[in-house]
Formats: sequence, C-alpha cells, structure tokens
Amino acid sequence: MYITRESDYGVRCVIYLSRNPQSIVPVNEIAKSMHIPKTFLAKILQRLAKAGIVKSVRGVGGGFSLLKKPADISMLDVIKAIQGECAINICAVNAKVCRLSRSCSVHPIWVELRHIMVERLRKENFAKLI
Repeated sequence: MYITRESDYGVRCVIYLSRNPQSIVPVNEIAKSMHIPKTFLAKILQRLAKAGIVKSVRGVGGGFSLLKKPADISMLDVIKAIQGECAINICAVNAKVCRLSRSCSVHPIWVELRHIMVERLRKENFAKLI
C-alpha cells in the first residue's frame, strides 16, 4: 500500500489539532506549522470534516477543531477519509474485481497483509501520537 502525500498531510493535521483538542485553529496556522500547502490542506480538511473527524467553524476566529477525542481517532480513520480503503492489492478489498481471486495462490497473502496493516493502523490513535 502506498500512503499518499495527501494522507500524510491529513495525519499531520490531526496530530496538530490533537495537541489542543478544544481549540479552533485557522487553516493558515496548521499549514504553516505542519509545512502543508494551504490550498492542499483546505481540501484535506474538507474530507476530514465529511468523515466526521474535524468540524469547520466559520467567521472571525473560525477554523477547524476535532469532533472526537484524539484517543477515539485512529490513523486508519484518517487514511480512509483521505484515500479510501487500505490494501496492497484491490482484490484484497473486493475479490470480485479479479476473476482469479478464488484460484490465485497469492490472493490469501494480499488479504492477510491487508488485515495486518488495517489492524495496526486501527490501534494507533492520536492520543498516543502526541
């Protein structure tokens, strides 16, 4: 599996917000502190908001804050919000996309690796990471 730059930025953003979970933080502040291009970060924050990880506060003093406690947000949650399901091969997510999944000797390995990766990412929450 390849973690996209967008997912990496999403993780960094949630780490930053987790340090002060009650605060409303402007996009500019997150972008500057975490070395993320502001326009790119705005798109990432939209996806995190759609996934229910962050909330947007408009107006003067607006910005973003966490919707959940850092301990209740996993790395898997953020990665799924940004890039979708985690897998080394798409057949490990949906065997129907490959006609050979039932007879392929490698398919069980892809499925096992996906399971290991997903469980590991699920265990890592943002309370631990800060």
